[in-house]
Order: sequence, then structure tokens, then C-alpha cells
Amino acid sequence: MDMMKLEVVTPLGLIFSKEVKQVTLPGSEGEFGILPGHASLVSLLKAGVIDIELENGKHEVVAINWGHVKVDETKVTVLADGAVSVHGDSESEIAASIESAEKLLESMCDSDVTFATAKAKIENVARSN
Repeated sequence: MDMMKLEVVTPLGLIFSKEVKQVTLPGSEGEFGILPGHASLVSLLKAGVIDIELENGKHEVVAINWGHVKVDETKVTVLADGAVSVHGDSESEIAASIESAEKLLESMCDSDVTFATAKAKIENVARSN
């Protein structure tokens, strides 16, 4: 099974670093997906949710306020101004990370629809794992 390395980095350090099957990013012109072997590109990212599919088929999400992505055939590197990884081992940890992600997005989203869409995606993925 083809995999690629995904790294999400902020000024405060590394937020996420794993081998993944695919990743969906909030591009400035709309969401776009990256699979292993993707052509190289650099793109601007807007406030939204990075949806990450892991090797086992489960999904993780990382909320970002804005940033850039660099893609090559084997690696995706996201440089974000601010990011929150939504995960946890208990309901209270998941709820706390969802709340942090929502605050980050609310400060940057340009419309209520964008914020509501991102919030729904975060909650769906976080609760399904």
C-alpha cells in the first residue's frame, strides 16, 4: 500500500508527523486531496480542516488558521501559522481539543458557513474514532 509522509508545522513546533494514505487540505480556491505520488506543488491554505486518512483507514483532523503546503511524490509539508490537532483518549480530551480547534477557526473564518462546515467536519471525524 502506498503511503506518504505528512508533517504539520507551526512556529511553535511540529503538530503532526506520520505516514498517511491521503490528506485533504483547505486550499485557498477550495479543498483538494493529495495521494502518494502526487505531482509537486506549492499552495496557499485558508482557515479550515486538514482531513488525514491513516494506514488503518481511520481519520484524524488538524484545524489550521492559514498557511502553505509543499507537496512532492513522497512527502507533504504544511506550514501553518496556527494549528490544533483534534484527538484524545477520553471524551474530555477530545472535547477540549475540539473546543481549541473551534476557537482557532472562529477567529479566522470569513463566513458563518465556512466555520459551520469546518466545525461539523471536526466533530464528525473526532467522534467517529
